[in-house]
Amino acid sequence: MSMRSLFFVLLTGLFVSYIPTTLSEDFKTSSTKPIPEKKEETKSTSQLLYEKMKLAAVLKFEAFSQALEGYNLLHPKKDGILTVIDFTLPSTAKRMVVLDMKNEKVLFHTIVSHGKNSGENFATSFSNRHGSYQSSLGFYETQNTYQGGNGYSLVLNGLEKGINDQAKARAVVVHGADYCSESMIKATGRLGRSYGCPALPRALAKPIINTIKDGTLLFIYAENEDYLAKTKVLSPLARRGMLAQSDELTNENERLN
Repeated sequence: MSMRSLFFVLLTGLFVSYIPTTLSEDFKTSSTKPIPEKKEETKSTSQLLYEKMKLAAVLKFEAFSQALEGYNLLHPKKDGILTVIDFTLPSTAKRMVVLDMKNEKVLFHTIVSHGKNSGENFATSFSNRHGSYQSSLGFYETQNTYQGGNGYSLVLNGLEKGINDQAKARAVVVHGADYCSESMIKATGRLGRSYGCPALPRALAKPIINTIKDGTLLFIYAENEDYLAKTKVLSPLARRGMLAQSDELTNENERLN
């Protein structure tokens, strides 16, 4: 075999042996490329705390989230205790929750009455006006206690101008009442109603009042567009989010009807 032929054979062999190696390396590189992992959505501080305190069984997340935002912004005189009343629930449900924020636990979970002109079983109308006999939404600071016509009572100072700031002048206070009881629910299908006060069962009035008195924060919640439009406590983002949810619920109800 001539030198020219030998050189051609060697060159061909090198070329043939190179091809599968290159293809194999390319295939290996492409097949082992890592698949991007799906990122989990980051939970908010309020969501994490809501889950940690195991509140799902006693309090709606939206009510807790708004109450927590006010709690962090308003810095109540006596921190550590946060009371939330959820008026999206019927009077037959336990819609008042007292939270120990320092120890992250529920202290009380009970029924509570609303104003006689706010609605029957559900509270749907709210007012800051004298003589309205309606409940007022928003954030309150608890103040002193006294013995009045309804027994041991707790003064509430409404913190939101034009929304609940007339509560003290209207004598809207926390007190016990016979009409706020399970027996009333069995007899009439709902609780009795107050002149605007968040009235409690007689047996729980004193322990709850003594727990929340002297400067803690109380929040009365409802999915109410008028409140969300007026409040200066909740952030614009939170207000827009709740209004959007309200619009979605309205549209869904209209579609179903």
